Amino acid sequence: MPKFKLEYIWLDGYEPVQNLRSKTQVKEFDSFPTLAQLPLWGFDGSSTMQAEGHSSDCVLKPVAVYPDATRTNGALVMCEVMMPDGETPHVSNHRSTILDDADAWFGFEQEYFFYENGRPLGFPEQGFPAPQGPYYTGIGFKNVGNIARQIVEEHLDLCLAAGINHEGINAEVAKGQWEFQIFGKGSRTAADQIWVARYILLRLCETYGLDIEWHCKPLGDTDWNGSGMHCNFSTKFMRETGGKAYFEALMAQFGKNLEDHISVYGPDNHLRLTGKHETAPWNKFSYGIADRGASVRVPHSFVNNGYKGYLEDRRPNSQGCPYRIASQVLKTVSEVPTK
Repeated sequence: MPKFKLEYIWLDGYEPVQNLRSKTQVKEFDSFPTLAQLPLWGFDGSSTMQAEGHSSDCVLKPVAVYPDATRTNGALVMCEVMMPDGETPHVSNHRSTILDDADAWFGFEQEYFFYENGRPLGFPEQGFPAPQGPYYTGIGFKNVGNIARQIVEEHLDLCLAAGINHEGINAEVAKGQWEFQIFGKGSRTAADQIWVARYILLRLCETYGLDIEWHCKPLGDTDWNGSGMHCNFSTKFMRETGGKAYFEALMAQFGKNLEDHISVYGPDNHLRLTGKHETAPWNKFSYGIADRGASVRVPHSFVNNGYKGYLEDRRPNSQGCPYRIASQVLKTVSEVPTK
């Protein structure tokens, strides 16, 4: 039987931003393993802020598996962290808090910066490049340089080979800033795939000597855009029934739960959600049709279809945990009556 290289991937216990961790297990299978065939695996939680040294065992529970095109017989195994009994979710396991809903759809728009020597890729050693304007969806060396596009194309191919449902890629508003979009059906699918796509990008950039800067406002209070992770979401009821009254009740509940959402939408969001650069103030909830300066953008298609379809919450930032974001969105949605 062939030996498969299983890369077990999980999130550590660091706060406010969890880090990706991984290690390889080699096992024999007749063919590419199914999720059910993958065993639980232990690790030292005292080295990842998830246990004390005197009782350090934590358990990795596989929850999704993807082909790894960078390895012969490779597999990327996304895992939840469990307590030693293998059944109780660890406190750092935010995936376990997401409401089960096979009919919930999520689409995340992940923005990020390429960084080289502590500065965005393409920035001069001192000062700044030409102002924003030509970089968004830009073409040509002066706008995107000579390496970024090669990396994002490789990343796209690796993700597609893994079965990750990329919807697209593009250069973003600031120099050195890019974005990819992932859509998934089911309450956890897109979030799993965002984490694995982040992992693939970080690992790919090792070979180029570059870092990824996920922080939502790495250039501080300057006239350079921050990075978001806009969350597009819908439920079966939103897509098939909806209605203006339900929509208005849903937006009222989002407004009521403003602090609950902001608390899990990524750290330092007050630096990004300022009312500038196509953002709404972090402490004021708003919504508007096709309004990129609102907390929630309402697509024209949603209104034209009788207030049915999907909505875009523009507040989550690039460092946000998609598990926490999906969990909070579905929690708020569940609080609005559908009858």
